[in-house]
Amino acid sequence: MEASAYLKRIIYDGPLTPSAETLRQLHLAHLLSIPFENLSIHRREPIVLDEAALFEKIVRRKRGGFCYELNGLFAALLRELGFNVAMLSAEVANDEGDFGVPFDHMTLMVTLEERWLADVGFGDSFREPLRLDEREPQIQGDNAFRIEETETHLVMSRRTEDGNWQPQYRFTLVPYGYADYDEMCRFHQTS
Repeated sequence: MEASAYLKRIIYDGPLTPSAETLRQLHLAHLLSIPFENLSIHRREPIVLDEAALFEKIVRRKRGGFCYELNGLFAALLRELGFNVAMLSAEVANDEGDFGVPFDHMTLMVTLEERWLADVGFGDSFREPLRLDEREPQIQGDNAFRIEETETHLVMSRRTEDGNWQPQYRFTLVPYGYADYDEMCRFHQTS
């Protein structure tokens, strides 16, 4: 991982010390610089869940990607900078609030003095990491997000314009590696 090239790609020259503020700034810089896109799927280009391949695509070729690519590479950057990061399996909610299958989405847990939910690969979502153990709404501009605890999962929800809470995805805190996402990554490329 060439952290300096990645930081240049996201136009970031802020602090690098592992802290909540550094995480916040890196998260926002990534979201503002690297697009969520699935052009490789439409062009039938294979998506390889490997740090070197993701670095080549996103940093060197200045492309975007989808959740496995964006969050996977962001996790690698954070680790390179000394952060404690775990890749988590998430199940995306549909409009009715029903959840998809495990490994449908990758999200990240970053452990500092507090635990944080980081996600640079979910499209239009939270811009700054969310406090993972906070159950009250977390306000970001005109948006509000919250993390609810169920018997088996944590659920990240977003407040709608009418004041209701719409689930976005649910997840557990079990860490995984790239290989665990391979089957769903292939499904998303070919379905």
